[in-house]
Amino acid sequence: MAAGTVDTPQERGLTASQVAGQRRAGRVNTAVSGGSRSYSSIVRTNVFSFYNSILLSIGAILLVMGRYDDALISVGLGLINAVVGAVQEARAKRRLDALQLLDQADVTVVRDDAEQRIPAAEVVAGDLLVVRAGDQIVVDGPVLAGHAEADESLLTGESEPLPKAAGDVLRSGSRCTAGEVRQRADGVGSDSYAGRLTLDARRSTTDPTPLQRRIDLVVRLTMALVVLMSGAILAQAFLEGFSLLRVVQITAVLSGLVPYGLFFLIAVAYTRGAARIAAQGALVQRVNAVESVTHVDVVCTDKTGTLTTGALRLDELVPLGPADPEPPLARFAASVSDPNLTSAALAAALPGRPRELHDEIGFTSVLRWSGQVTAAGAWVLGAPDALAPYLETALPDDAVTARAGRGLRVLLFARTADPAAGLRTPDGCPSLPRLEPIALLALADELRPEVVDSITRFRESGVTVAVLSGDDPRTVAALAVQAGLDPGEPVAGPLLDELDDAGLERLVARTTVFGRVTPEQKERIVAALRRRGSYVAMLGDGVNDARALKGAHVGVAMRSGSPVTRGIADIVLVDDSFSALLPARAEGRRIIDGIALSMYVFLSRVATQGLVILAVTMLGLGFPYSPTQVGLTLLTVGVPTFFLTLWAKPTEPDPDLLGNLTRFVIPAAVVTAGIGTAVYTVLYQQILNGFSSGRTPAQVLAQFHSYTGLTYGEDAGFTEAAATIGAQTGLSTFVGLASFVLILFLLPPHRFLAAWTRPVADRRPAWLVPALAAAFAGVLFTPALSSYFGLTGAAWPVFLVVLPALVTWFAVLWVTYRFRIMDRVLGLDRLPGRS
Repeated sequence: MAAGTVDTPQERGLTASQVAGQRRAGRVNTAVSGGSRSYSSIVRTNVFSFYNSILLSIGAILLVMGRYDDALISVGLGLINAVVGAVQEARAKRRLDALQLLDQADVTVVRDDAEQRIPAAEVVAGDLLVVRAGDQIVVDGPVLAGHAEADESLLTGESEPLPKAAGDVLRSGSRCTAGEVRQRADGVGSDSYAGRLTLDARRSTTDPTPLQRRIDLVVRLTMALVVLMSGAILAQAFLEGFSLLRVVQITAVLSGLVPYGLFFLIAVAYTRGAARIAAQGALVQRVNAVESVTHVDVVCTDKTGTLTTGALRLDELVPLGPADPEPPLARFAASVSDPNLTSAALAAALPGRPRELHDEIGFTSVLRWSGQVTAAGAWVLGAPDALAPYLETALPDDAVTARAGRGLRVLLFARTADPAAGLRTPDGCPSLPRLEPIALLALADELRPEVVDSITRFRESGVTVAVLSGDDPRTVAALAVQAGLDPGEPVAGPLLDELDDAGLERLVARTTVFGRVTPEQKERIVAALRRRGSYVAMLGDGVNDARALKGAHVGVAMRSGSPVTRGIADIVLVDDSFSALLPARAEGRRIIDGIALSMYVFLSRVATQGLVILAVTMLGLGFPYSPTQVGLTLLTVGVPTFFLTLWAKPTEPDPDLLGNLTRFVIPAAVVTAGIGTAVYTVLYQQILNGFSSGRTPAQVLAQFHSYTGLTYGEDAGFTEAAATIGAQTGLSTFVGLASFVLILFLLPPHRFLAAWTRPVADRRPAWLVPALAAAFAGVLFTPALSSYFGLTGAAWPVFLVVLPALVTWFAVLWVTYRFRIMDRVLGLDRLPGRS
């Protein structure tokens, strides 16, 4: 007897004092709680991430100094990402916390020698439960008396009910389908099988996708470079005696170089992708699953409820006598008072009228037959080997084994040799008399209509499909053949327990059909595939699939499946359609393409700004950016990447994304930063020289006074501040326009522009460029907007420098891409990837 239980008298049950003692000891069948992160932990980890901590510190200092606009720009993006991440995790937590494997219905217990109906949550260890047909079993413990049948398909995947008698253990989460037993409660609450499964299901196991890992790598590398660059620049600021405000502003600009907006863009793309595939019958519950499905190369699936509908169909009817067996069999199926899958399949294939029954024997796994007694005689339907000893005529050789070898469920229909014979002994127990065989029935699992086509399309995409089932391996293999799979050598679950992890990895590399596997074995198979480098999706519908779903990269559940399985799944197929995964794969490719394009734009901006900051700092000129000017990236990067993601195509993911990013970004950044630094230097010197000449018009002086807040001739830093903001305006104008034109290199609409890659048919990106340029001009020519972003108003001296520089930049970059000059200089042409 398990620890924590008390002796339970077989008839009387626990006394009130024993129940009270168990309650005080906490050995109560309370609903499982916990298992996932707390809300405070979710908020804390998202808001106070490393990057957000830096931004919040900078923002707090800027607020204290009264620089509200700078603080808004510096902190806003980080807070948006924090909110998006926290909301997503909180939604997942609510879904996981709601999971309960057990029903909340009342159960029957015996206490103080009397039966009582109490809520399942009030059962204590040692209680004596009365379990009848239709009841869910809510605790673990042995049968003390009686006989019953338990349906454990929810837990194990085994489709046949299992007989239970005294000494056998009933597990919580299964259901009594026939009979009545008395059970002692040993495992209750979180100590029960259902409780442990629920806790496992509630564990938060979110795998980052390959794209997320790549972006995380890029962001971390960028952050490392920013930290190194910040150290050098801040050291110089300290030596030159920069004010605290200036130091904080510089830090805010440098931290803004981190392309953290990519994470926000991914969240937007995932959300949009989830909405699109919802219309195709797939409900996404973990947003990155949309992209994750794209990388799947092995799909593991349960059999019943996923590949099949869970129903049976009549595959063959073989007469064994001169009479037509269809009319009596049709009436037999129509007369069943408690229909099951078999009778439903027969009634669908052979419609008939019910007849009056004098007696009926329901099917049980112990008897393995059912029968009906009518005025015309008695009829029996059951397993051939169960009926064979009572047959007047033996069955044809191999009639049963040949069909069973094809994975069919074979039944024998017979009638009593004596029409007056009944189906019970004098004391009322079921008993068979001599029988005359009438027909053999071969029943097959009913495949879902879309399965064959879907598996074909998966195979054409290079995706392997493996079947993990609790049924007999031969039956599973036969079904796999019908579905279009090559079953190879089917493997039975007990063999897996003899293998270590290395042996299992070798086995899963060559086998695709596994039968009689337990939930733990399914989990091991998924883990072995992952160790081999496969990207695994698991499809299931029962609680027996829950652990494997949690262990896979992508867990997929059927809507008709268990609430627990639906709750933990990353994707739920709302129409129970296997084919809904195919549009999800296409949508995932669309997301990857859009985010990849966005990474080109993001990283080109980051690298350009970083190089400009280094170059201008080495020249000893004023810092080239202010925090408010960094806000222009919303227009130069944020808006373009949003539309590029929106217009992305479901193309094959780039296997060497990082290599190709390097080839594109380095030339773009070097050329843009080089010419941008020249623009900044020329304008800086022009403004300095203009003020030094003493011939600057009063109107210009007044304008720069409004821009800088300083007065010419009175404040010593006026000239440098004026030169800095004027040069910053020119630099921002040049870099902004260059960022727009860079889209034409990335997605060239014409062969003339195809220096980096081939032309594209989609003209929308080309139309986006002039639209963005017009919006940027609106910022420059609108005083309120230009002032908000820390720029001077539009001035022709700036355009006289910027526009020629832009033409030069285009020509140099076109030549650099077309002849791969930077690739050869830096050895980038030797990197794997684009040829």
